[in-house]
Amino acid sequence: MGSLMKIYNAMLWAYGPQGWWPIVSLEKGKSEYGVDAPRDEADVFEICTGAILTQNTAWKNVEKALLNLKVSGSLDPKKISGIRVDKLSAMIRPAGYFNQKAKKLKLFSEFYIGLNGKAPSREELLSVWGIGPETADSILLYAYRKPFFVVDAYTRRIFAYLGLVKEDSSYDDIQKLFMDNLKHDERVFNEYHALIVDHAKRHYQKRPYGQGCFLRKVIG
Repeated sequence: MGSLMKIYNAMLWAYGPQGWWPIVSLEKGKSEYGVDAPRDEADVFEICTGAILTQNTAWKNVEKALLNLKVSGSLDPKKISGIRVDKLSAMIRPAGYFNQKAKKLKLFSEFYIGLNGKAPSREELLSVWGIGPETADSILLYAYRKPFFVVDAYTRRIFAYLGLVKEDSSYDDIQKLFMDNLKHDERVFNEYHALIVDHAKRHYQKRPYGQGCFLRKVIG
């Protein structure tokens, strides 16, 4: 579907490269964009952790939680696996749902240790409690550079407005639209999802959705 690449190119021209996934800098106390992450194993685990923490919350809140983990020297699978749940919950409190997410992080950390440096399959990730399709695909795309297109609420909102999906389409159906019509290039999938988030923050935060959206003109 040529429309998908027209949309991608239009957003890229409008907003420029997004530099995702952001990595939190101890020195700056905030996220660094455009660092070509993951650069090392520490980045891989940080991205996985961030993908779990960002469930149902804004990135600015995740940033605070990740910074707390980094400052305390706890952003490590063995450290998280061994830390008390209440202590971990306190550190990630800014990300919301902190008791539930602490449990998710501990279970994921144990799973991560068992990988012994290998990339997980999508099925393996989905077998971990607390890891759903969006989180699994975020981990695969951003941490392991595997070409899985990430679908979030913004994706559904924008592409339903454009008439390319239905509002009640399933995650799998929306993902299939992209996977079937785009070259399986993790760099494009990465940038596309990041651009969707940027575009949605500008035009799809408040109802009626799509105010000022220029994408309908792009696809004709």
